Amino acid sequence: MDGTLTEDGRTSVPAAKRRALVIWATAAAVYLIAVFHRSSLGVAGLQAADRFHLDAAALGAFTVLQIGVYALMQIPTGLLVDRFGPRRMLTAAAVLMGLGQVLFAVAATYPLALVARGVLGLGDAMTFVSVLRLIAAYYPPRRYATFAAITAALGAVGNLAATLPLTLLLADAGWTATFAVAGAATAGYAVVVALRVRDTPEGEQAHRSDAVGAREVADQVRQAWRVAGTRLGFWVHFSTMFAPAVLGLLWGFPYLVQAQGMSAAAAGAVLSLLVVVGMVTGPFIGEFMGRRPQARVPMVAAYLGVAMVLWGLLLGWPGGVAPAPLVVVAFGVFSVGVPLSGVAFALARDYNPIRRVGTATGLVNVGGFTAVTITAFGIGVLLGGDAAAADAGAFRVAFLAVAAVLLFGSWRTLVWWRRARAAVFAADARGEAVPVQIRRRTWDIPARARTETA
Repeated sequence: MDGTLTEDGRTSVPAAKRRALVIWATAAAVYLIAVFHRSSLGVAGLQAADRFHLDAAALGAFTVLQIGVYALMQIPTGLLVDRFGPRRMLTAAAVLMGLGQVLFAVAATYPLALVARGVLGLGDAMTFVSVLRLIAAYYPPRRYATFAAITAALGAVGNLAATLPLTLLLADAGWTATFAVAGAATAGYAVVVALRVRDTPEGEQAHRSDAVGAREVADQVRQAWRVAGTRLGFWVHFSTMFAPAVLGLLWGFPYLVQAQGMSAAAAGAVLSLLVVVGMVTGPFIGEFMGRRPQARVPMVAAYLGVAMVLWGLLLGWPGGVAPAPLVVVAFGVFSVGVPLSGVAFALARDYNPIRRVGTATGLVNVGGFTAVTITAFGIGVLLGGDAAAADAGAFRVAFLAVAAVLLFGSWRTLVWWRRARAAVFAADARGEAVPVQIRRRTWDIPARARTETA
């Protein structure tokens, strides 16, 4: 990384590090704001159902639409970030999120509210990939995992702000004022981003993709997707972050209140635990991943195994009402999935050239939000009828959607873990540089097997 020049012509590394930190913090704040807006329905869901006269399926459509737009935009966002740079994308993201939330504040009809959440999802979609692209430009691979995890932890702060503080604001200031002020402040922050963020360190040339035509763009996506590390990252992200996201975005609060019999205050505290645990553990997980990259996927595998056991206990408990300590422990463990999903982005960074990192990151990010969309929609459909009237039995059936997605994602993660390892062994045998040194195990794919199959 280049620094600023001192009077004797030498580079000042501390000054360069400070500049990089300021730029990253300015960009990461956009992601924090995005998670706040994304999570706002987690505590306003029941008010939205009353305001727009919605049943469970219609209420779930808010999350499905917003996250669906997010997922669909990840590949285009990655391509745009590689082409135009993260500063422009983050500026546009802040403007779009602000407009979407202001429109949601004044919406009086369900269709208009859906449009507002769609615009919000469009802006949200541009944030995380852009911040990760900045980190890749300003920091070496070993520090990438740490800063990616800290960024995710800052996003958890946005989620935290969307729990108890937003609940109090909605009760005091009301729906329109709360969301209008939040939207206006977000749009205003776009000016700060445009003035402070720079795509590359001072003195370095931006690594931009030259893909312009449809064929070149498709080839860029195809090249990123063919990399076994990218495909593994997709399934890691699919499996790890969807459950805490679904619980925090919409269905966690109704589940805790209506199925587990908690008070609104207790449910808010448990949802805050979802965020706090992820926020605290994130930097440590990121630093550990940076120091021991060979342990990244085994950590994911261990988490998925524990998550399966906990979901089995919650859904299989007689009567559907689990002991409060079990619920608290389960939500705390589920929250670790968010910082662990950073493994997926580290894989995209390590196995792709810098000019294609945005595209690969976008592909990986599609995984988790596709799982969120499928699960949120499935829960809404399985609940059916009036969401406010659902009991423990109804939620036990509806949350089978979570278990099904978790099992499927874990299976695909295991498949591509083996294939990515085989690709590393094959590259090492050819004398090529590999991002991570790993030891062959008895369960690894034989060297003669194909490693880039679908």
